[in-house]
Amino acid sequence: MTQKDNAQGGTQAESGPRTAPQVERVSVSNAQAGQRLDRVLTESLAGLSRSRLKALIEAGQVSRNDESCRQPALKVSPGDQLVVTIPAAVDAVPLGQAMDLSILHEDAHLIVLDKPAGLVVHPAPGNPDHTLVNALIAHCGADLTGIGGVKRPGIVHRLDKDTSGVMVAAKTAEAHASLVTQFSERSVDRAYRAMIWGRPMPPAGVIDGPIGRHPQNRKKMAVVTRNGKPARTHYRTIKSYGEGLASLIECKLETGRTHQIRVHLTHRKHPLIGDPTYGRAGSRRALPKGLDRDDGAILTDFSRQALHAFRLGFVHPGTGQHIDFQTEIPQDMSDLKSFLESI
Repeated sequence: MTQKDNAQGGTQAESGPRTAPQVERVSVSNAQAGQRLDRVLTESLAGLSRSRLKALIEAGQVSRNDESCRQPALKVSPGDQLVVTIPAAVDAVPLGQAMDLSILHEDAHLIVLDKPAGLVVHPAPGNPDHTLVNALIAHCGADLTGIGGVKRPGIVHRLDKDTSGVMVAAKTAEAHASLVTQFSERSVDRAYRAMIWGRPMPPAGVIDGPIGRHPQNRKKMAVVTRNGKPARTHYRTIKSYGEGLASLIECKLETGRTHQIRVHLTHRKHPLIGDPTYGRAGSRRALPKGLDRDDGAILTDFSRQALHAFRLGFVHPGTGQHIDFQTEIPQDMSDLKSFLESI
């Protein structure tokens, strides 16, 4: 049984961002006797991950029978009184930076948006700011109640910088935990549209190949025979163009490995049009006879991998209802498709 108190000892009745520490109390049951401290707290306190609770224990924010306890593996006894002090969420280290966002849905639990190509998701060396995280911090503001003790959006999946499409981010720790579980259990519906070189044979199927670091180029991923993680991509051809010059396909992921679609299609000799990392120069098919090089530049010089995450479906953490979002391919891919239809 748990009880929430504020720092002054009164019951916390208000919802929304906290400006004071939150106190959780847990009484160890007979059934929990002999279990690890961090496991008992994880079972008893919804919305707090085991890693978060372990960090709180090690930081001295947990007591057992009025004595500080810093050992996550400590075995508890029946009747032990556990008190967890959860500090108020601190401001995120990345600064909020206002940007135009294409928002498909937003509520108190999460936000769903259509990420444009060219936008990096997380700050990192080479892209320290003006990322999706910076934009969400500015947009959501006080609605971010704290994930891992920090007021930040909960990014549960990523799209490459130059991949466009539907993304979801959590606003609360509870929503974050639910979405992380759904992604890890592979219950999220994810589908992509891709423009590729050539015509896949068979026109629909499954690419099943473990993915790991490229043996020669550590900055790339590849289908490998050793030390790779299992990866499965389902694909179907929507339409082929120019006597097999290129195709529009749909891909659905069973797994979510780094660059999975790009790596799997390259492995099948059908790299994405415009892919600067995996679209080898030798993979470009010759332009049809009579087509001027300048006219064909939209195809041969496409500026990014032609990949769009057009569908995302999952169970809403707050309502328990399945929700689904779909978007059309962006203008650059639409122009590419129109060009291919014209030849």
